[in-house]
Amino acid sequence: PRMRQSHVGGEKVFVDFAGDTIGVTDPDSGVVWQARLFVATMGASNLVFAEARASEGLADWIGAHVSLFAALGGVPKFVVCDNLKSAVISADRYEPGLNRSYLELAEHYGTTILPARPGKPRDKAKVEQSVLLAERWILARLRNARFFSLAELNGAITTLTADLNARIMRGFGASRAELFTALDAPALHDLPERPYAFARWKRCRVGPDYHVEVEGHWYSVPFRLIRQVLDVRVAEGTVEAFHRGERVASHPRARQRRGHTTLPEHMPSAHRRHAQWTPARLLEEAARIGPATVALCEAVMAARPHPEQGFRTCLGILALARTYGAARLDAACGRGASIRARSVASIRSILQNGLERAFLEEEVERRPPPPHGNIRGGGYFH
Repeated sequence: PRMRQSHVGGEKVFVDFAGDTIGVTDPDSGVVWQARLFVATMGASNLVFAEARASEGLADWIGAHVSLFAALGGVPKFVVCDNLKSAVISADRYEPGLNRSYLELAEHYGTTILPARPGKPRDKAKVEQSVLLAERWILARLRNARFFSLAELNGAITTLTADLNARIMRGFGASRAELFTALDAPALHDLPERPYAFARWKRCRVGPDYHVEVEGHWYSVPFRLIRQVLDVRVAEGTVEAFHRGERVASHPRARQRRGHTTLPEHMPSAHRRHAQWTPARLLEEAARIGPATVALCEAVMAARPHPEQGFRTCLGILALARTYGAARLDAACGRGASIRARSVASIRSILQNGLERAFLEEEVERRPPPPHGNIRGGGYFH
């Protein structure tokens, strides 16, 4: 027995891909590739919508729905779909698992996705019949035509679909377009201000370097989430990471592969300080200790092929000020510069053995003696 279904205006739209394809010729190489035909039909009016897409992948599946709602001028209450992987990630009779991007599309448009039961094509009999109509009235009539782009193909499909919807149906005494205007169009929900922008979701585990990998590029997240599993939303211009439903990071999407994007606030404080070191900043820190320390740091960086190779040595020398004080360290750096000792171990040895005192004494001996008196009234007094 077959149950007769009643459809309320604006309530349901049935969607699916046709089984037959149509060829599109690449204008540069001459290679012919097969486009897939997306078909939708309204429940009450039987209005048919058709659009050629490059594949049955997620991006094309979502894009076809955006085009469908724009063509309808509104949004039906329910969308009844088949169990293809772009829509349903786990087909189940009672609790089907929907693709997260598909759910996001439904939330954006304020509609609800109702997958058909697995192995039950009569749940979407409307679109099954419309697929047959599309294959006979659209694909069959275009089988001998040559198209060099999807836009050109869709132009022809739009014309033939309009003709199909304008034909009078014998059982109704009206066309699909007329019934849509009378039954479905008044009951559709309003379109949102902006169409849905496609985004793909993926699950990523945070690496020990507090970055997640998306399409060959690495994006930083707060370091406290190392080893955690995050939900990452990859849109056209942004990459967002979510932990337990809370957004923890957002980056502009980078197009180059094998690179990384890191925000300073995601780094541990020690990593942040290390990343901020530059030759100018090192010399600025050395100037707070003394001129001899500045001279020694300049000599260390100048002796290396790249100044960055001397950063760790300079940082080790500056760290000695916490143990020995700025005055003793500056004297030790002066002593080290005079004997060409430019390692952390050498400066530490000078400080441990008190050799910087001899350098201070030598400096005092080299200074010119102060005047023995002051001039007052044309004479000296002591």
